[in-house]
Amino acid sequence: GDGPTYISFDVDGLDPAYAPGTGTPEIGGLTTREALRLLRGLRGLDLIGGDVVEVAPPFDPSGNTALVGATLMYEILCLLAESLHQRNTN
Repeated sequence: GDGPTYISFDVDGLDPAYAPGTGTPEIGGLTTREALRLLRGLRGLDLIGGDVVEVAPPFDPSGNTALVGATLMYEILCLLAESLHQRNTN
């Protein structure tokens, strides 16, 4: 639809090869490339906010999951900024 949209990205939807630091890792999840593609595909929605959930850094000493979570949140913030810009110019 064209109504207000809130994005909530759950990191445990990613394959644990890319984000092992989550409470419920599941084999066969998305790759980080697929996750970025999915988020970027939401461009044009009337975005009002978003979050990234289930990042558990203590379960990932490498820090990869935190980096993935931060990158996904950055993408959501970029979508939000674009949405706010569109809303303010209309």
